[in-house]
Amino acid sequence: MMMGKFGTMKMSFPRKQETEHDLYHVIHKLPIGDSPYVRAKHLQLVEKDPEGAIMLFWKAINCGDRVDSALKDMALVMKQQDRAEEAIEAIKSFRGLCSKQAQESLDNVLIDLYKKCGKLEEQIEMLKQKLRMIYQGEAFNGKPTKTARSHGRKFQVTIKQETSRILGNLGWAYMQQKNYPAAEVVYRKAQEIDPDANKACNLSQCLTKQERYPEAKHILDEILQGKLIGSDEPKSINRAKELLKELEPWQFVPSPLLSSEISLEDAFLEGLDQLISRRTQFRSRRLPIFEEISANRDQLAC
Repeated sequence: MMMGKFGTMKMSFPRKQETEHDLYHVIHKLPIGDSPYVRAKHLQLVEKDPEGAIMLFWKAINCGDRVDSALKDMALVMKQQDRAEEAIEAIKSFRGLCSKQAQESLDNVLIDLYKKCGKLEEQIEMLKQKLRMIYQGEAFNGKPTKTARSHGRKFQVTIKQETSRILGNLGWAYMQQKNYPAAEVVYRKAQEIDPDANKACNLSQCLTKQERYPEAKHILDEILQGKLIGSDEPKSINRAKELLKELEPWQFVPSPLLSSEISLEDAFLEGLDQLISRRTQFRSRRLPIFEEISANRDQLAC
């Protein structure tokens, strides 16, 4: 809006070409410009040319054009093209060119890539590293929450929720290794911090693998009775029913007696329970779980 010669108001409107151009970028979620990164995103999202996009992402990284985003996006496209091994090497080789703020996001991508490749040891080590970062106050770039995206929607994630999520992923990795005692430890701790029906199903399955059928059934009953967050979701209900059906042949079989020889994982869990029962006031900025883990770290084998 601007003043005319005699003080009258004149309205100024954006040119039609500019409006359509901006709308095009909004619809396709494209950055504006003509750099290698922008052209790579166009190939990825509009022309659906992943191989061409990967080549331009490489060019963007080499010429310093939005390196943080270029490396992450390139790795994700490589994963979709079943080039996860190559994506892992790319992140390892070039993450040093990225900002400090991008490292946590790259860690998340790397964990997904390890999962895709079946590299369980590497995945477990990365998850434990993320737990150490939370313990040291380095997660979320020192902030109490972070903004996450899911299906195009933004939402806030707390340190508490992130810790439980990481522990849940760690439990899944131990399950794939058939290390059920270690999986039980981290699933139980995840449930103490931020319980939900999905992790409860995983814990029940973990107990079933250890032939502890009554305990497994009790957890599934809690889900079907709606006692946990997410218990009302059809996916959780259906999975709980499926797991319960698998337990039917064993419902009258007593759980095996626990061995008198306590594994390192069991000793660690026992130590955590003792620390929790003290009810001492917590003053550190760290989550209580990490104070507990710190006190028992020499006993932790997982």
